[in-house]
Amino acid sequence: MNSLQPAQTMTDEDAMRADIYALLASLCRSHPSSELLHFLTSIELDSHAVNSMAKSWEFLRLAAERAEPQAVEEEYCTLFIGITQGEITPFASWYLTGSLMEAPLIELRHDLELLGFSRQDDVKEPEDHIAVLLEVMSEMIQQGASRERQAVFYQRHIDAWAKQLFADMTQASSAVFYSAVGMLGEAFLTIESLNLQKRVDAVQSVHLRG
Repeated sequence: MNSLQPAQTMTDEDAMRADIYALLASLCRSHPSSELLHFLTSIELDSHAVNSMAKSWEFLRLAAERAEPQAVEEEYCTLFIGITQGEITPFASWYLTGSLMEAPLIELRHDLELLGFSRQDDVKEPEDHIAVLLEVMSEMIQQGASRERQAVFYQRHIDAWAKQLFADMTQASSAVFYSAVGMLGEAFLTIESLNLQKRVDAVQSVHLRG
């Protein structure tokens, strides 16, 4: 996705959030390259952390160490593409309505236009693909969008279904490497849901007091 908004300064926390969104988007859009798998094996982890994110990062690092690029490519195709359809259909419309190209996609296109995002000519899949939505979140953070604006987009287009997508990924019969991706995605979005909701609640509380 392309946006018309200029980039702005980020905090370290926001830079990390943007990077995780971008990583998950990349892994959901296509199978990882040999270079990305190597990068994942080199992630430095806090040996003292015992939370769900730390465990997910460790699982992903181990999965990358054991992964063969050709096998992961085949896994991705089986999981998300298939002969007629993959084991998982990573679109908001599918998860929310059971069909593709439905109302969630129309609403998303409207909001993307308002935010200044335009579809790239070489992108073929509908905009409600999980990779696109994660990319938008990453770009919003990098551009310095307010947490309130991030929260609104997240709650309108990601919160209601994406955690379930990643949970399904962890349980999919064809998932090996992508089971680890699912764990990271589910853990990260659980934290995002809580933190962004707190921001919305805080803003609403200020408005009520005013």
